[in-house]
Amino acid sequence: MPARSGAQISRKMGHKKQRLTETESQLPPSDTANSSPKERLPSTLGLQRSIYFSSPKAHPARLGLEFFDQPAIALARAFLGQVLVRRLADGTELRGRIVETEAYLGPEDEAAHSRGGRQSPRNRGMFMKPGTLYVYIIYGMYFCLNVSSQGEGACVLLRALEPLEGVEMMRQLRSTLRKGTISRVLKDRELCSGPSKLCQALAIDKSFDQRDLAQDEAVWLECGPQGPNESAIVAAARVGIGHAGEWTQKPLRFYVRGSPWVSVVDRVAEKDV
Repeated sequence: MPARSGAQISRKMGHKKQRLTETESQLPPSDTANSSPKERLPSTLGLQRSIYFSSPKAHPARLGLEFFDQPAIALARAFLGQVLVRRLADGTELRGRIVETEAYLGPEDEAAHSRGGRQSPRNRGMFMKPGTLYVYIIYGMYFCLNVSSQGEGACVLLRALEPLEGVEMMRQLRSTLRKGTISRVLKDRELCSGPSKLCQALAIDKSFDQRDLAQDEAVWLECGPQGPNESAIVAAARVGIGHAGEWTQKPLRFYVRGSPWVSVVDRVAEKDV
């Protein structure tokens, strides 16, 4: 077969290129072609952030009634490692991991406000469904936050948190609400290391009494990323319990050993862990 001239080959390639261009013009536009480079990046390349410092959608689901519906001692231990959330009026969310609790067993417990089956408008939250908040005042000026459990008149006192999110706001609230003339800046470990400190840091007052922790929009509980090992949980006597006979020494306070956020460390009890 005779060899083709350069001109013939050039004309033939030009015809093919023209047909290819016409064919492409008839195809539907490509989404990839019209998208920006940023849109085409796979989602896995996005910034990986802690669940506690990303959008609300990234936070774990709140814990419901099934979590709270267990005996006081079991609930007090189960609380450790979970995250208490408080949403302020401006939408700011404060978060703290629970590191210390106390169980109150109901009418038989001489240290409980429900001892002997006593019921009043003040302690009504203790007799409501599991997950109901019971907030009371001590010394006429401080608040303590409890959560009702399974069992008539039984509840769990939340004693201390490890601040996770909104630390500066917690510091501001503590500085504003605490009594006295102390003007020094509070350290992080001082923000929530006690039941009344916890309430100040989260702006929780008597208005939260009898709210449902499983349904409320301003305060709720989220599942912590990882709870403490059973071997790390210390069972010690409750704090500030007087005139309650043998109940003053019962090991119904639970905390995470080694946590700097705990309000009171019991070295003797820790030896038994």
